[in-house]
Amino acid sequence: MKTEKILSGRTLRAFMESEKSGGLVLIVCTFISILTANSSISDHYLSIWDFHAGGHSAADWINDGLMTVFFLLIGLELIQEVHEGELSNIKRAMLPVSGAFGGMLIPAGIYMFFNFGASTHTGFGIPMATDIAFALGILSLLGNRVPASLKVFLTALAVIDDLGAIIVIAVFYTTSLSWVNLLIALAIFIVLLVLNKKFHIKNMIPYIIGGVIMWYFMLNSGIHAAIAGVLLAITIPFTKGDIKSLSNKWQHALHYPVAFIILPLFALANTAIVIEGRWDQSVGEPFALGILLGLITGKPLGIILFSFISVKSGLCSLPRNIKWKELSGVGMLGGIGFTMSIFITLLAFKGDMHYINESKLMILLASLASGITGYIWLNYVLKKERRSL
Repeated sequence: MKTEKILSGRTLRAFMESEKSGGLVLIVCTFISILTANSSISDHYLSIWDFHAGGHSAADWINDGLMTVFFLLIGLELIQEVHEGELSNIKRAMLPVSGAFGGMLIPAGIYMFFNFGASTHTGFGIPMATDIAFALGILSLLGNRVPASLKVFLTALAVIDDLGAIIVIAVFYTTSLSWVNLLIALAIFIVLLVLNKKFHIKNMIPYIIGGVIMWYFMLNSGIHAAIAGVLLAITIPFTKGDIKSLSNKWQHALHYPVAFIILPLFALANTAIVIEGRWDQSVGEPFALGILLGLITGKPLGIILFSFISVKSGLCSLPRNIKWKELSGVGMLGGIGFTMSIFITLLAFKGDMHYINESKLMILLASLASGITGYIWLNYVLKKERRSL
């Protein structure tokens, strides 16, 4: 039992180290991309992401291909959390689960308040997401003053948040469906599951080959191909407390490529936004208000409100060394949408570059505001806590 906790702790530390460093890299890549897209070499820079190969642009290969690996990692992390992390104990799990649920429901409600009945209502999923890399990156700037349980809460919250985003993508952002391709993809998923559960195949080759084929048919099914990454994660052999299990090996192998190659490429490709002279006029539009208020106010409100209700109703309790004012700061950091928010934007406003570009800009502004307010609040609260000790 003690060994399992040590292994889990090491995995969590390694995860947070790569995520917080990756968050800082994402910030740099975002600034580089925006500055370059609005520089004298803008046309050359934008043409990189529009370069076509195999019938798809470079941006498509990143969003539909490489991001599947990102979703695979999310799936692997979620499975580990369920087996030996914060989500392995129902009472402990209820705090981040309830916080994540509120952090998705309230922002979506705020967005729909402004966009109900309008063509932009499809963007309701945009403010529902939290970017774990950015959020942990900001939290890491506060150093060792941050209680470990607060980092664990934010990590669990963001992982559950990602699961919610995956469900929203699968259910609400599937416009046309090819049942033949979908059934083939699901048949491959079942075969891989049988290889794991019945035949106990530990060799990674069948899972890699099966995963690639499943991705191809999922890509042509109408459901976003990235969902294949999550399905593949479910089939990978996992043994509780065994750091040598295939699932753990894949997690360790994927952390750095995802944090330092895939997500930075995603940021570079999807934040190449040409800022027009009158961009500020979009701020008053319903879709922009929905995104800005959903992330900046809806996220912290939903996280704190639903966490508070769960604690007061006895479903769960606050960790001993966490206070509500500290949890409020994490709620503010939850408003950093970025990766998932941009990803959902591409699906919600498919083909409409005005709404896509303006939504990306609103996401960046909201994420910046959430990151700054969260940092300032936690910096003040944690300094005050330290002085009172």
